[in-house]
Amino acid sequence: MQIFAADRHKRLKILIIGENYAPEMTGVGRFTGEIGAYLAACGYDVAVVAAPPHYPGWSVKPPFHAGRYARETRDGVAVLRCPILLRADMRGVWRLIAPVSFAMTAAPVALWQIVTQRPDVILCVEPTLAAAPIGLIGKLFGARVLLHVQDLEVDAAFAVGHLQGGALKKAIFAVESWLLRGFDGLVTISSQMRKRLIEKGVAADRIGIVRNWVDLDQIRPLEGDNGFRAELGLGAADFVILYAGNIGAKQALEVVLDAARALAGVKTIHFVIAGDGPEKARLMRDYGGLANVHFLPLQPEARLCELLNLADLHVLPQARGAADLVLPSKLGGMLASGKPVLATADAGTELFEVLQGAAIVVPAGDSAAMAAEIGRLAADGAHPALGDGRRLAQMFARETCLEQFRAWVDPDGVKSASADQYKLTHSSKAQP
Repeated sequence: MQIFAADRHKRLKILIIGENYAPEMTGVGRFTGEIGAYLAACGYDVAVVAAPPHYPGWSVKPPFHAGRYARETRDGVAVLRCPILLRADMRGVWRLIAPVSFAMTAAPVALWQIVTQRPDVILCVEPTLAAAPIGLIGKLFGARVLLHVQDLEVDAAFAVGHLQGGALKKAIFAVESWLLRGFDGLVTISSQMRKRLIEKGVAADRIGIVRNWVDLDQIRPLEGDNGFRAELGLGAADFVILYAGNIGAKQALEVVLDAARALAGVKTIHFVIAGDGPEKARLMRDYGGLANVHFLPLQPEARLCELLNLADLHVLPQARGAADLVLPSKLGGMLASGKPVLATADAGTELFEVLQGAAIVVPAGDSAAMAAEIGRLAADGAHPALGDGRRLAQMFARETCLEQFRAWVDPDGVKSASADQYKLTHSSKAQP
């Protein structure tokens, strides 16, 4: 879609500082890449300071290089790549080392951009909050400095055990609170994450919500044969449970694979795990011997809709401690495919509330409950808890969400261009 903007937008300079960026196909990089491209299409002058693409596999593939600075133009955006320190096993303290290494190599590049280009808006993306201090320096040069909170990475690091220690936790949380309060505005992707930010000391009237989106034209129900079934040797009568996305500690995929083990005697039920991440090798070692479990690599964008339509049932597991630290971005695609969804979420979490009446929800960590629901759905072909997922997916519609984000970045410009047609709003649920 081509977008025409007023002259004012062409003059507004936006600098984005974030570890992840396109062409990463999943997670934060995917959404930040679409934000950058959308703002550039609207006529803004956009530059990005980012690491080379490395997520979700935590490895950098040619033509990119983890140890080099580089510059490219992508979708009308000037992208400045900065080195990042990675290794094959990205668990434990290495989940801290990687973002800190990027923050250190990105600091001089971002500072040079701030001093020489004088951006009007600096947009920092969490993760990684480690790069936020350099963005805040922009306030000294008159920039409006904003934070897009995609993941409460500090909370998550302690929740899943990457970081431990009471004194360390107290110190890091204090620094985090100080940094968060320094931004002129914040936007996050869920009501519960907004609530957490308020608890960390950020004023409620400075926090907006824009959910991660899905392209409802690209991801849609498909009819006919599915190529993935043929590639995996599965027939039309086989019942396929699909997980597609990052394979990390927060996803708690052991719950799904333990359910697969419990259902191993049902020959027509198959589990497909598609994606990449730091936990994949371990899960393949521990569960790869199950005849009803199939692992697939991360799939190209061109096959994403077909992959999501492979499912007779999507599964969305989450570690209990991380349940309200991020609203999974993959949910929009699952719902948009029109296929049923089974999620693990405890009552009181936002995921639980969002999915009521539209999906099957079992308690976090309960593989027996998951196996029971899968067996019931595979046998009956219907479930009373399943509503219209495609209708629920409308809340994640791409164009709506991107315009809300644009309005948050440049509220005055959007209002002057379209007389309040676009406006960042908070739902009643988001209020403290």
